Amino acid sequence: MTTMQDDLKMPKMALGAWAWGSGMAGGDQVFGHSLTKEDLKPVFDKALELGLNLWDTAAAYGMGSSEEILGEFIKDAGRDKVIISTKFTPQLATDSPNTMEENFEASAKRLNSDYFDIYWIHNPADVEKWTNKIIPLAKSGKIKYIGVSNHDLEELKLANSILQKEGLKVSAVQNHFSLLNRSSESSGILDYCKENDITFFSYMVLEQGALSGKYDTNHPFPEGSDRGKVYNDSLPQLEKLVNFMKEIADNHNASVAQIGTAWAIAKGTTPIVGVTKISHVEDAAKSAQLKLSDDEIKSMETLADETKVKTVREWEKTMK
Repeated sequence: MTTMQDDLKMPKMALGAWAWGSGMAGGDQVFGHSLTKEDLKPVFDKALELGLNLWDTAAAYGMGSSEEILGEFIKDAGRDKVIISTKFTPQLATDSPNTMEENFEASAKRLNSDYFDIYWIHNPADVEKWTNKIIPLAKSGKIKYIGVSNHDLEELKLANSILQKEGLKVSAVQNHFSLLNRSSESSGILDYCKENDITFFSYMVLEQGALSGKYDTNHPFPEGSDRGKVYNDSLPQLEKLVNFMKEIADNHNASVAQIGTAWAIAKGTTPIVGVTKISHVEDAAKSAQLKLSDDEIKSMETLADETKVKTVREWEKTMK
């Protein structure tokens, strides 16, 4: 049986466009910077050059502005050159009985595509309601594969059972998963995905930069940004872990960011790496080539547990 990865010819990771665009839940508010299309076009071009063509975004990122920027680049490059992963966010739904289809069409227009390779239900909200709503879109051929994001194991199983009655299935799961947040592993979600041929996409593997080696107590996140509010107070506790990651990075002739991403790949997941600079894309490409030892993985996880830093964010929950 052909897997989603084989069918879509997926690279080992996706590139994330959450930090693209501005406005509510956009790059300026969440990440503390505002980027233009001119800033980001070289990033997109470098990704295609390196064979990284799987792009992850959402209507909720900058209230559509992330999709718009990515869509312009896709239009220039050609739809057949990219794999598009975007999301329907229930919290953005209207009272219209066709709200999911309307959201899909709005995203399709912004992204210059009449179909999506992966379309996600972004948050569980009402699992039964929204899983049933996605079925007509999938049967129409507008969605190649269905994904669910931020769903716990019980919600994932419910969504899958609803789809299976219609001859469909959950093909992808996207949850927060990093050295500091392994609840999708301890809850059994990763095992369920392996057993049911579901690709697990890990987002925030570098905790928005807190595990990149770029930030520390002397170099904190931008004041006023969401990630500054979340991570700046935890930077002292993360120092020992990040320093150890740097040791591993030096041994592999790599960067700290590459080690964090390589860890996520070693765990059998497809990491989503947020990219706003050419160097981020080059880091991502190099991390796909790294092979970490079992001892390195275990030692990093032990140090991560010792930090006691909790990174569950306001839109998600600890998986159970």
